[in-house]
Amino acid sequence: MKIMKKYGILLLGLVWAWQSCQKIDRLTQFDLTYHSEVTIPASIPLNVPFDIVTPEITTNTEEDFENHQTHKDLIEEISLKEVELTITDPAGADFDFLNSIEIYIETDDLPAKKIAWKENIPENGARRLRLETSSDDIKEYLLADSFKLKIKTKTDRVLTQDITIDIKTVFHVDAKILGI
Repeated sequence: MKIMKKYGILLLGLVWAWQSCQKIDRLTQFDLTYHSEVTIPASIPLNVPFDIVTPEITTNTEEDFENHQTHKDLIEEISLKEVELTITDPAGADFDFLNSIEIYIETDDLPAKKIAWKENIPENGARRLRLETSSDDIKEYLLADSFKLKIKTKTDRVLTQDITIDIKTVFHVDAKILGI
C-alpha cells in the first residue's frame, strides 16, 4: 500500500510538471497577423501563369516581440499558420475565375520561398479562399524589416474588370520569453 501511495504521488507530480511545462510553452507562443492587398488586372491571359508582387510589408517584429516579452534573438521558429484571401472589390466578384494560386515570401536578401497554395479551385461563388500552407520555418523572413509576397496565379476565365484581394497571413511564433 505504501508503494502504491508513493507511485500515486510520483504520478501526480509528473502530471503536474507536464501540465506546467505545457502552460509555459503556450506562453512562449503567439501569432502575428499581416494584411496586404493585390489587384489582379482585367485582360490577363487565360490559362497562362502570371505573377503579382505585393508592396513591401513592414514587419514591426521588434515591437511585436516586446509586446510578448521576448526579443528576436530568442525566437526559435516562425511558421505560416493561415492564409485567407478575400475579394474586396468589385462587390459581386468571386474566385470562380481562379484555377490555381501559389504564394511566395521574399525579402531583399532572401530568395522567394513557396509558403501557400491552392490547386483546382472550385467554382462555387466563394468570395473568401483559405489556402494550404507550408510548415517550413521562415523565421529569417519575418526577422527582416520587411517582406513581400509574390503571387503566382492561373485563371480559367477572362476577367472583364480588375479584382482587388485582401491577403491575410497569420504567422505562428515560438519564442523564449525572457529567456525561459
